[in-house]
Amino acid sequence: MTTYTLSDFDFELPDDLIAQTALPDRTASRLLHVEPEGQLHDRVFADVTGLLQPGDLLVFNNTRVLKARFFGQKESGGKVQLLVERVLSNTEDDRRVLVQMRASKSPLPGSRIRLADAFDVVVGERAGEFFTLHFPADVFELLEQYGRLPLPPYIAHEADDYDEERYQTVYSKVPGAVAAPTAGLHFDQALLDRCVANGVQLAYVTLHVGAGTFQPVRTENLQEHQMHSEWYTVPAETAELIEKTKAAGKSVIAVGTTSMRALESASQSGQLVAGSGDTRLFITPGYRFKTVDRLITNFHLPKSTLMMLVSAFAGYQQIRDAYAHAIQQRYRFFSYGDAMMLTNTSGKQDA
Repeated sequence: MTTYTLSDFDFELPDDLIAQTALPDRTASRLLHVEPEGQLHDRVFADVTGLLQPGDLLVFNNTRVLKARFFGQKESGGKVQLLVERVLSNTEDDRRVLVQMRASKSPLPGSRIRLADAFDVVVGERAGEFFTLHFPADVFELLEQYGRLPLPPYIAHEADDYDEERYQTVYSKVPGAVAAPTAGLHFDQALLDRCVANGVQLAYVTLHVGAGTFQPVRTENLQEHQMHSEWYTVPAETAELIEKTKAAGKSVIAVGTTSMRALESASQSGQLVAGSGDTRLFITPGYRFKTVDRLITNFHLPKSTLMMLVSAFAGYQQIRDAYAHAIQQRYRFFSYGDAMMLTNTSGKQDA
């Protein structure tokens, strides 16, 4: 089996292909359909209904993006930038939040930070590269009222009202992510309704996307990379629907790599098991996918773990060819960009 290094997942991307704003019509994005044999078809995303059969199952990630970015001030007067990584606990006597923090000097445990000039948090223990903060009241209410939507680092503007609507999926439900499951941004309610009218089934998982999704891989040897942890849940009803879909010979289609990670994390025993947990699943070429047949996904960053995942799913050379085609045809890349439809060939690739 081929051994890949970090450099194998690099590519040159013109800056002007990085989408900076979302299209007004969610379904107007382009869709590159990559067939298992390598044929490439340029489509519009609304055409996705023609690629689905009655009885197929679309699995969506229903996480909702938190207003997770804060600007604050330490007791010393020093300025602080925070990005919430995850809410650890939100009970009346235990409201702990894990954050990334940028400050000229790290605050000491027990000190206070004033956030958004509105409320104080108490600094708790360190957790590796993260800080634990203790919030004074309901975390989700404070985030919604005073936080700012955290757009990805490659988007050059601050989030505005348009972003607050367009950087959420129309089916987002469970707050907890700091980045959107972006493949789902291409679906509007009318398209979901059309899928159902055509006999396509819909199911949901939850995976709270962490800020680690934007962290670059820094080791040329992929085995040395430490994958970030993300919380997921696969409901029993979703697992049952998947089992019935498979038994009927129909396709399970993950909408986004986050849905894929949730399903594959819950399938490590060899079959899908409903439940919740933290996952550090790092998928690279050679991995055999256990549950997902097809994948709808956006175009990913060079040298990212997501480039490795899609290469494992659809074939390394297939992805290289598809990305070269997308750049030549001026597809829009990353979170607000265009999408691709891929088929699982992991069981057929050379061992």
